[in-house]
Amino acid sequence: MQDAAATEELALRAASGDPAALDLLLQGIRPEVVRRCGRFLPCREDAEEAAQDVLLQVARKITSFEGRSRFSTWLYTVVANCARQKYRELKRRAAEQTDVIDASQHVDPRTTSVIAGSRIDLLEALERLEREHPHLVAPLVYRDICQLEYAEVAERVGIPLGTLKSRLHEARRQVRPWLVDAS
Repeated sequence: MQDAAATEELALRAASGDPAALDLLLQGIRPEVVRRCGRFLPCREDAEEAAQDVLLQVARKITSFEGRSRFSTWLYTVVANCARQKYRELKRRAAEQTDVIDASQHVDPRTTSVIAGSRIDLLEALERLEREHPHLVAPLVYRDICQLEYAEVAERVGIPLGTLKSRLHEARRQVRPWLVDAS
């Protein structure tokens, strides 16, 4: 990613309607977006598809960026949402396929998914956490997957730092057995 200050400036200019700034911003953030999507979707092709969705969303929604938080924080929200949506799409497509899988070609679904070679245990755990404890998903995604700083996550989620740490602890406690059971 380009220099953080330059990226923030480009984001603000793009948000105010500067098309040249938007082009430069999209070019500058693309490698970081692909890398971040790869944390959710380790299959390179899936991560690149999700990254394209992210860049499209950034282009469409940049005017909603008001500069109250850092652009990188706003961007990671878009990355997390698009990557998780791509996973759901892949999962839905796989469920719609009627082909029978040859047992000799079977692979471990926790490490390589038949839906696209994606690591699915964490994504499955996140879906389950979202169903059972939706308020715990954002802290876990922002801190452990997007690797944002605690203060930045608290700001993004809109809760005090102590509450964030408590929710993050609870989210990890909830998800840990599901990941252990999956391995």
